[in-house]
Amino acid sequence: MTTREFSDRLKRRAKKADVPVPGPLLEQLEAYFRLLEAWNAKINLTALDLRGDADRAVDRLLIEPLVAARHIDQAAKHVIDIGSGGGSPAIPMKLARPDVAFTLVEAKTRKCAFLREAGRHLKVDLRVETARYEVLLSRPEFHEAFDVVTMRAVRVDPRVLLGLQAFLRAGGELLLFRGAAGVEVQSAVMPLFVERGTYTLVESLQSRLVVLQKRQVGQPIFLPPAI
Repeated sequence: MTTREFSDRLKRRAKKADVPVPGPLLEQLEAYFRLLEAWNAKINLTALDLRGDADRAVDRLLIEPLVAARHIDQAAKHVIDIGSGGGSPAIPMKLARPDVAFTLVEAKTRKCAFLREAGRHLKVDLRVETARYEVLLSRPEFHEAFDVVTMRAVRVDPRVLLGLQAFLRAGGELLLFRGAAGVEVQSAVMPLFVERGTYTLVESLQSRLVVLQKRQVGQPIFLPPAI
C-alpha cells in the first residue's frame, strides 16, 4: 500500500466515521501504522491482517481511537492505558490529543520495546510501564493519579473495576472499548462508577465505547438523562 493509497483509505474511513484527520495527524498515523506493520512481521503485536484486510485494520487500530479521543474531557491531563499491546488505542489517541500525557501499561517485554520505539519514532512522549496493572496498584504514585483510564479486550468484572478505579481521581472516567458481543458492565458498575453512556465507534465493526465515571461522595448511582 503506497502512501497515497494509505492516505486515501484513511480519509475515506475517517469520513465514514465523521472524524476529522488533518494533514499532520494523517502523517503521524501512517508512520505509526508502517512501524506496526514492520514490527508485526517479527513479533505478534496484532492478529489483524494489516495488508489483506486493510480497511478493518485501519478502522480498528486508527479510527476507533480517533473517535474515542473525542470523549476525553478537554480538561484531562493524564491518561493511563491498560494492556497497551501494539499501541492501539493509546498511541492514536495520544496523536489526536498531544496535550495529554499518556502512560502505557503492558506486561510483555517485547511489546514494551515496540511501544518505546514508537514513541521515539513519532517523537511523542510516552511513559511505558512493563508490568501487569495489578502490580502498579501497590505504587503510591499511581493511586488516584489519572483523569482517564482506557482499556480494550480485557474481561470486565467487579474485581477488575475495583482495581482500575484506584488509578482514577474522583470524577475521573474509565473508557472501555467493547465489541458487538462485549460483556455488558452494568451489573458490575455499582457502587464504583456512574454510567456516562455508550457510544458507537465504528458501525461496520459494531464497536462501542462505554464511558463510566468514578463516583464522588454523594453522587447518585445513575446520572439523569441529558435534556
